[in-house]
Amino acid sequence: MPPASTPPPGAPAEIAPLRAEVLTWFAANARDLPWRAPDRTAWGVLVSEVMLQQTPVVRVLPVWTAWMARWPAPSDLAAASTADVLRAWDRLGYPRRALRLQECARAVVDRHGGAVPRAESALLELPGVGAYTAAAVVAFAHGGRSVVLDTNVRRVLARALGGVALPAPSQTAAEVRRAAAAVPAGEREAAAWAAASMELGALVCTARSPRCDACPIAARCAWRAAGYPPDAHAARRRTQAWTGTDRQARGRIMALLRDAARPVPPTGIDAVWPERDQLRRSLAGLVADGLVEELRGAAGPSGYRLPVSPAR
Repeated sequence: MPPASTPPPGAPAEIAPLRAEVLTWFAANARDLPWRAPDRTAWGVLVSEVMLQQTPVVRVLPVWTAWMARWPAPSDLAAASTADVLRAWDRLGYPRRALRLQECARAVVDRHGGAVPRAESALLELPGVGAYTAAAVVAFAHGGRSVVLDTNVRRVLARALGGVALPAPSQTAAEVRRAAAAVPAGEREAAAWAAASMELGALVCTARSPRCDACPIAARCAWRAAGYPPDAHAARRRTQAWTGTDRQARGRIMALLRDAARPVPPTGIDAVWPERDQLRRSLAGLVADGLVEELRGAAGPSGYRLPVSPAR
């Protein structure tokens, strides 16, 4: 056990120089992303954060660009057809995010006059906005102080300050306290730190192949100093399957309906997936989630289409 006079990992005296080095690195290495541009809007930042959930930047960029050209303000998306929204979402995955984003746009219009709120508490009340997204919008859209703790930041702090290979599968209260202690007091500095620590995790301190030789804080990294101990939670981590899953079946159905100019009959749906019970289960799930509309005739389902909501 270290002597009592030794600051614990993550103490302010330890964080200040580490933070300065990350910020200097970020100033020279930050990616040029449109939602970081000087003319960005708070709505554009919120849209980017929703799209970037579990989706890499390279896939989000073209969809975000087209989306913002079509619906540059919450009021534009609020008035759009749900079918058009789902088509524009294209293959980003987890299409319920698109529905929630449209619900969010309508809430921004109805509750805030079309302006994305600045307060974290107000953001948390919007549909589809959780703790991370609210904090990210405060920092990246409004330049405010918040604790932005995504997968990348968790990994940077776990290694640099915690001395472990990867954080626990589920976020802990101790992680949140450590992340909060790392945030600078000033709003501008806090927002810069949020972006810089996230970028370091995305580009250098990656999960599988960290580039320690290019890391600005390698000399201060507790994980490196400890000799790179292995992931203590490896047995608890699961690699999410795709081939043959309900998610893949749902994706096939959604792709078919996105490309269809008119409702697709049940026989057309049957052609996209070989396993009938799984297909029926996946289709029923899409209908229940509001992603697919079932049309019914006297003898049962007559066709399926993307849901059409009236313009407001």
